[in-house]
Amino acid sequence: MNTDKAYLLGLMVGGGVFGHAEDAFRIRLPFKKWGSYLENPQRAGQIAGDILRKVGQMFRAIYNLSVQYEATKSVWTILCEGDTTSVKRDLMQYDIACEGRIWENTDIGKIVPDLTDDNLKRRFIAGLADTIGSMAKSHRRFTDEHQILSIEIRGFRFNAVCNLCKLLYSINCIPDQVIWNHPNIHCTKNPYYSQWHKGFKLRILLDQYARFGAFAFRTKAESLQANRKLQQQTHSAIRCEEREINVSPSTVHPAEHHSRLPEIIRGGHYLHFCHICAAMGCEHAPANEVKGKFADLGKFVIPFPILCKDSYAKINEIISNDSLLANRVYNKRLASVNGFLKIFQNDSTALIYGTNNENGYKILEVLQAIAYIIADESELNGNRPRGSYISIIEKHLNTHPALQVEVRVPDLLTPLVFYGNSRGALVGATNPSVYGRLIEFDRDNQFKFSVRKITEEDLRNDN
Repeated sequence: MNTDKAYLLGLMVGGGVFGHAEDAFRIRLPFKKWGSYLENPQRAGQIAGDILRKVGQMFRAIYNLSVQYEATKSVWTILCEGDTTSVKRDLMQYDIACEGRIWENTDIGKIVPDLTDDNLKRRFIAGLADTIGSMAKSHRRFTDEHQILSIEIRGFRFNAVCNLCKLLYSINCIPDQVIWNHPNIHCTKNPYYSQWHKGFKLRILLDQYARFGAFAFRTKAESLQANRKLQQQTHSAIRCEEREINVSPSTVHPAEHHSRLPEIIRGGHYLHFCHICAAMGCEHAPANEVKGKFADLGKFVIPFPILCKDSYAKINEIISNDSLLANRVYNKRLASVNGFLKIFQNDSTALIYGTNNENGYKILEVLQAIAYIIADESELNGNRPRGSYISIIEKHLNTHPALQVEVRVPDLLTPLVFYGNSRGALVGATNPSVYGRLIEFDRDNQFKFSVRKITEEDLRNDN
């Protein structure tokens, strides 16, 4: 192993694609708008230079392969041609099958022991970052002040992501966040949303990566510096062991039992990305912080949709297919939109239509449902508002001060239903004393718990 081979291994693991050809393979670079020759012709020219002068020279020197490139609007492809025997031999010694997309079928666990010093580790990580490390300015923590390198990974290789995170730790390049490919991370409000499997994102503060990571592509290194200039300060990552974690309520999603999730976490419900880290046995996870949230699980676990927005027909279908929802007696009424807005303005944390001070429907979610119901088509992007949902409500009230929506209030605290404009929305209730009784902890994993299906009896025994 040398530094150039470590880099090429990272490049191939991150973007390698093998087909049936014996004398060629590809490395896919999903640069999207950042690398588009239409968006930024000058950068595209630099990317081409990086491929030919840097990647090409290394492949010729180490594997005697020639390199060309192809570019579309969003993806660059490095075409490696020649005798690929030595490439395949190197990959196969690490149990990496030279079939299809490399990352989706591999783990890096057997490569790491051969990365015997920090330089080798940094070069391997540079190969990954040059392929699947996104430098888009949109990757940030809330504002431009915290710029991020996002390593974006397809598939369900949880162990590979965990091993990469540990590899970064070993060179003191502490990740800021791991977006796991899990419904409790990608889909926290709507259990009926089936497109939750959006892949992994391992996010690193740019300042942290600048100190401990590396790029071979000059274009990536220049973008790192340009993005850092958007910040007013320099930022350091907090080690996971020292983190405080903030937890928000999340819905119970049926895909928590998905067959492609690793067995160690399959069937569990998770409150935070660090909770998954702890359940998978990572030594860096803030174990005590995670356990500290378990005392109030009824506040954080919702067995109903927190907010589900869809067509009138789809919402009716959801209700009719769930006996607990279908068997409810609903009090149908027309309610003042301005009345709901005033409740929010008086207390943004208010609960409405509850049976006591601790349960009911959050006015915050209620207003989001109403904004969806009353919005014009031009004010929506799919089911999402274009801009602030409060602004949409205020705009429509300015035109129609007496505006009303149809609301159906169930006899038990199942979801509240809104209808209008051929659209519908479900809003689940906060009900901690009931939901806390649904939790079942795993005998073999102290960080894993499941949430059993709620029943009518659970809701009637609300005391």
